[in-house]
Amino acid sequence: MAFLDINADKLQQLKVIEQIITSGKVGQEALLNFLVNRCIIQKQNVEVLDGLIFELLYFNSIDEIKRRLNSYFSVGLIDLKSSLKFNYQPLQDLLIRHDFQQADKLTQSYLCALANLDQKYKRNWLYFTDILSFPSEDLYVLDKLWKIYSRDKFGFSIQRKIWLSNNCNWDKLWFQIGWNKSGIPLRYPSEFIWSINAPDGHLPLFNQLRGLQVIAALFNHNIWLDDELA
Repeated sequence: MAFLDINADKLQQLKVIEQIITSGKVGQEALLNFLVNRCIIQKQNVEVLDGLIFELLYFNSIDEIKRRLNSYFSVGLIDLKSSLKFNYQPLQDLLIRHDFQQADKLTQSYLCALANLDQKYKRNWLYFTDILSFPSEDLYVLDKLWKIYSRDKFGFSIQRKIWLSNNCNWDKLWFQIGWNKSGIPLRYPSEFIWSINAPDGHLPLFNQLRGLQVIAALFNHNIWLDDELA
């Protein structure tokens, strides 16, 4: 499918994929074959385009195509390596279904577990010193899962890019990602947007009310020093 350019703007990609999906079985089958060829046969790195195709086939394809999609990608698009500290399949399952609120809660649990808070302390929030212990591979996978299943809208790296584009101005970041309204932080959970229509960087949440040091430590984690991840 030469007309699906992996380097094209994601809105352009989305428009093309939606047109193919609505064309019926033949188009949907072609999209599925394209996805299988890239991700299974060629074992290409999973990109936003793959996430878009997977999402639209998952939610909009005919039953036969969806059954085949689930057969080929029974656990999703991301290969969750056994070397990771935790099993992130439950998070992948939630993100595939776009259950973003539960995915957000689970992500916070993973972050606390990565800092060994469940073993060392009786608290469920993070200090900036906890961030230093996050394994890069695990943080990368958490971020990748959010990005791939959100059309590259959500994830820590997305939030960080917006922060950097605003010269590290926190007030501008909160406004752009929709974490405050008229300078007042949103109330959790009712005022947050738990759908794909949320602003870029809106999810996952991070409790900035406990101070900026924690989220600043996350944005300055060594993982982002790799240009391919930052």
